[in-house]
Amino acid sequence: MTKEFPFNGTTADDVQVGGSHYKDMPIQPWELMEEVLTYEEFVGFLKGNIIKYSLRAGRKEGASDDVSKAKHYMQKLKEVKGW
Repeated sequence: MTKEFPFNGTTADDVQVGGSHYKDMPIQPWELMEEVLTYEEFVGFLKGNIIKYSLRAGRKEGASDDVSKAKHYMQKLKEVKGW
């Protein structure tokens, strides 16, 4: 069973931070990655993005919501790991 985001009742797959460019695709990139990568590889991909967006937060020029992106990847990781 997939856990939900606290406060808004949606899963990580239901949300996109910073637009709709992935949600508008027939399949979201991380859905495809989850199918073709091993479990360990996919977990590593999620962890890598959490690290990237956490370290980049506040450093990128222009409007960027890196903190929310990191939280989004953390939510997906929680769902994948069953936490």
